[in-house]
Amino acid sequence: PCKQFCFIPKLPEIMSEPKKPTLATSMALGGTAAAFAVNFTHPIELVKTRLQVSGGSIGATCSEILSKEGVTAFWKGIPFGYGRELSYTSIKLGAYAPVRDAMGANDPNSPFYLKFAAGALTGGVGSIFGNPFDVMKTLAQTNKGSESLGALVNNLYRDQGAAGFYRGVQVNIMRACVLNATKMGCYDMAKGHVSTATGWDRKDPKTVFASSFIAGFFMTITVAPWDMLRTKLMNQPTDVKLYDGFVDCASKTIKEGGVLSLWRGFVPIWARFAPQATLQLLTIEALYTHLGYKGI
Repeated sequence: PCKQFCFIPKLPEIMSEPKKPTLATSMALGGTAAAFAVNFTHPIELVKTRLQVSGGSIGATCSEILSKEGVTAFWKGIPFGYGRELSYTSIKLGAYAPVRDAMGANDPNSPFYLKFAAGALTGGVGSIFGNPFDVMKTLAQTNKGSESLGALVNNLYRDQGAAGFYRGVQVNIMRACVLNATKMGCYDMAKGHVSTATGWDRKDPKTVFASSFIAGFFMTITVAPWDMLRTKLMNQPTDVKLYDGFVDCASKTIKEGGVLSLWRGFVPIWARFAPQATLQLLTIEALYTHLGYKGI
């Protein structure tokens, strides 16, 4: 029996640091998170794409789709959407943390330009692999007829060959660099500020939600012009070339509608980016936590 002055020493608590996922594992989780999120954001992107191509209002565009094509038309091109997320987004989202860590920017106080550089690098590389899916998804979303997905692919290959699947690739790479640098850089930095201001843990869903929403807003501001040019270049008829590259496309767009026309569809772009970024980041952070990995 223990006397009055007897005590039992407490063993020190050993806190194990969460392990870091490998590049391949992180990319697989990024692709999974993105493929899940696109189910909810694809209809918003379809409306955004049609607004960029033909103008008009959000209400009129949605009404026309519903009355002439039916509710399922909002998910036109979703198979290409899955292909895009499992290629492009698996790299831009999943590879970000491993690449950032390899660049020595894994500390919350690391210079912002290193985080932006990691985002730009993974986004640019991912866009090269995802460009064919982007082209086909854009053609499918703007197709108001009943042409099958297979027919769209065959027509493009017949008229332009394999190169047709890489039209608009220059502006798509630039868009991806700007988008992912802004998205992942702002998200990474916002997590630190939100966590400090609120006392929430960096992996807390509230921190992830607030940070991803902030990142979504700044993404829209920086990416909208590139998104407009990419849509126009990718939506060219398979048998007609309307633009000689993104510079020609930009100059013609500005000449026709002014500089602000590059931000046409800002509201639906934000309506897509904010929930998409939130869903993707919440899902990948949840997967990281569930599997015992360190979060972004």
